[in-house]
Amino acid sequence: MKKEQISIFDIFKIGVGPSSSHTLGPWRAGQKFIETLQKEGLLEETETVKILLYGSLAKTGKGHGTDIAVLLGLSGDDPVTFDVNQIQPKVDDIKQRHYLNLGGVHRIDFSYTDDLLFLFQESLPFHPNAVTFQAFLTSGKARSETYYSIGGGFVVQEHERHDGSKEVDLPFPIQNARELLVWCMRTGLKVSEVVMENEHAWRSEEETNRGVLHIFHTIRDCIYRGCHTTGVLPGGLNVERRAAKLNKKLLNGRGYHDYDSWIKAIREGGASFQYILDWVSCFALAVNEENASFGRVVTAPTNGAAGVIPAVLQYYLTFCDGFYQEKIMQFIATASEIGSIFKKGSTISAAMGGCQAEIGVSSAMAAAALTECLGGSQRQVLMAAEIAMEHHLGLTCDPIGGLVQIPCIERNTMGAIKAITASQLALQSNPEKAKVSLDAVVNTMWETALDMNAKYKETSDGGLATNIPLSLPEC
Repeated sequence: MKKEQISIFDIFKIGVGPSSSHTLGPWRAGQKFIETLQKEGLLEETETVKILLYGSLAKTGKGHGTDIAVLLGLSGDDPVTFDVNQIQPKVDDIKQRHYLNLGGVHRIDFSYTDDLLFLFQESLPFHPNAVTFQAFLTSGKARSETYYSIGGGFVVQEHERHDGSKEVDLPFPIQNARELLVWCMRTGLKVSEVVMENEHAWRSEEETNRGVLHIFHTIRDCIYRGCHTTGVLPGGLNVERRAAKLNKKLLNGRGYHDYDSWIKAIREGGASFQYILDWVSCFALAVNEENASFGRVVTAPTNGAAGVIPAVLQYYLTFCDGFYQEKIMQFIATASEIGSIFKKGSTISAAMGGCQAEIGVSSAMAAAALTECLGGSQRQVLMAAEIAMEHHLGLTCDPIGGLVQIPCIERNTMGAIKAITASQLALQSNPEKAKVSLDAVVNTMWETALDMNAKYKETSDGGLATNIPLSLPEC
């Protein structure tokens, strides 16, 4: 069986909220369809386009911005660079003018109501997140493709099963935690060092370092922006943003003028347990409030769980004296490997596995990364990841109103705190005496995902989504 190859930059993708599987993935799918039409010389022959959203993409599509994402993807816009402030104006223009500019070069008539279909009762067998694009040509023929958004911004075309980095000869091929540990024990390398050796098979060390730091800078900017933006989140639930108010309260009048002076002001507030706990929550809230507002975030490994790793990383940088470039690289590299192990052995899609596949995986990633950065052994790193996931098993995905807001935003704070706790437990434990391995918990997570009722898998058909009246404030 061919082993899947996943890079740091597959797990950590820069994009736009609110969902990696329902926004970023469909956006990429739209881009892929346009690329297909261009390669086959069919773009200019296209008269009309139909978009069919199936399963979870249909049921929570509007809340997750799937409709917006596919339109921007077909328009040739890129989620990494597109001005997030222009998202809504551009989509409104498409709706009002009844046209699509395919790939940014070929204008066709388009009706949002008639040409973008939400098939609520239909689901395709391979994955709940499916979208079909149909191009009707001047010749009377049609060209269609179906894509599956399988979580974390990964997209596969029908009859394909892989959307990772291009295949190379990796010095340390890894499919599961056992294989990772074998390589670490044979070489004496840390988890992050094994990861970096593999990354160099794809690109130069300089390119990898530059890319990882770009990921960090995007995370940093997202946290800072979220901690200084007030207002109400879009979508109709009237959820008030809390990070900015909490930031102001915790700083208690201490001044600053940029990110670096902000961190200094935070440190001046002390290091009590309650104070640090509040800041971890603030960091997580900030990112996921940005995510819920169509802001620029990093999948970690998904958008719905995008606040866990940033919160734990920022905790480490601010309160553990870890503000060094090599430590940032180490943290992100370690986290990425744990995320790739979960993707290979289970899933990082809430539509497949519930929220355990998002918050649970991100918490495990953060716990492992923090543990290595704090000096833990390779076995302690894997133990921390196992502990974090073990206590997220069975977590359902039941977003109220189909929006990535309730309970998603607060769940990121919980995942971050659990990650820190799991790391501390691992650092104070002898992993030789652990009863549960990381591979065992990965397998258990997948079995739980298969057993979980479909209504708890990002459909808004069960749980909080059906028991909380939409008029109630977030609690």
